[in-house]
Formats: sequence, C-alpha cells, structure tokens
Amino acid sequence: MGQRPEYDEDERTAEPGGVEFRPMRLEDIPGVLEVEHASFTVPWTIDAFRNELTQNHFAKYTVMLQGDRIIGYSGMWTVVDEAHITNIAVHPDFRGQKLGERLLREMVVQAMAYGMEAMTLEVRVSNHIAQRLYAKFGFQGAGVRKGYYSDNKEDALIMWTDLKALAASSYQQAE
Repeated sequence: MGQRPEYDEDERTAEPGGVEFRPMRLEDIPGVLEVEHASFTVPWTIDAFRNELTQNHFAKYTVMLQGDRIIGYSGMWTVVDEAHITNIAVHPDFRGQKLGERLLREMVVQAMAYGMEAMTLEVRVSNHIAQRLYAKFGFQGAGVRKGYYSDNKEDALIMWTDLKALAASSYQQAE
C-alpha cells in the first residue's frame, strides 16, 4: 500500500473566510473541550483526548481555527484502508456557516491522502441535519447499532462512503 503521509504539526491549511485547519496538539485540548461540551450531551474527557493524541497510533485529529480560536475539530481512525470518523463538531456560535461541511471535506481529503478507500461513522438516528451533511459526501446508511448512545440508549445509524467513488465524483466542487 506504500507509506502513508504524515502531516506537519505546524502545517496550516487556509480556507476562505479566515478559517484554517491543522493537526490537533495536546495544548489544543482545552479549546477542543469547549467545543465538545457545547456540542454533546456526553462529552469526551480530557483524558480521552490525551489518550487519542498520545497512545492511539490510528488516530488523526484536526482543529478548525478562526484566528487563534478553536471553533471546531474532527477525529478519525485510519485502519488498513478504512477511515472511521470518531468525532466532528463545530462550536454552536459558528454553526449555520457550512463550517461542518468544510470540516468534513478536510477529513475526506486527509483520509484520501492516507490511502483510505472507505469511510464510516455512527450518527444518532434522530440527527437528520448531520445525516444530510454526510449524504452530501456519499454516505449511505448501512445498519443500526441498537442502544448505542449511553445517555438515552438511542440507536446509531451506521453510515459508509466509498472514497474512491467520491474522488471520481464532483463532491469537491459542492459547497
């Protein structure tokens, strides 16, 4: 399969509108936790993020910045030829600006750069907004995990997309 690229810790990818992406660092965790707590009913802990960044060699995390403020983040695991999205969140103060779409696009581009052929995730069955976002990137429902979410035992919809097919499509021009 060849060697996978590593992203430079200081590499920042500038986007229109003053938004930048770069790999998450340990010192980003407080800002990420602000987004996490504002976004999820059962937020991850500082230790969970620390372990992902220092112990999980499959984990790839990205922060989305406006200036020096972390306004979103994403995480995925890259295993063999599949990327699994673990987290994606935009701070509520910045929603409604298509930033979630830009963050997901960044994840897809990174997954492709790492040679991944498919991407998967779980999403609450009630989260139709997120499901519509994922559908823009070719994600389709592939099953249900019963009682997946610990806060209310809600089911999770398992979604998959074929990154090779996505690369051949015009998703990159969609805004």
